Amino acid sequence: MLEGKATVEDTDMPAKMQLQATSAASRALDRFDVLDCRSIAAHIKKEFDSIHGPGWQCVVGCSFGCYFTHSKGSFIYFKLESLRFLVFKGAADEQPRPC
Repeated sequence: MLEGKATVEDTDMPAKMQLQATSAASRALDRFDVLDCRSIAAHIKKEFDSIHGPGWQCVVGCSFGCYFTHSKGSFIYFKLESLRFLVFKGAADEQPRPC
């Protein structure tokens, strides 16, 4: 396991789920090269899908922008080592779109 500690920057996840997210990230960084962000993200997404059901999304990188809708209680954004991690469960926009 990495010695570094994750710094949570924003979240609405329960504490137990936050720990699962940061632990999954740490395990992924032990398994994959830090430059292989796609494999790191896939590892975390698959772990969350298996534990909490399908629909999880994960973004990993040094710099990225995003805009999304998430299910309540399923969002975390944190830093670990030199990378940023965004994990959330997607949600449909509840506002109907005009035709």
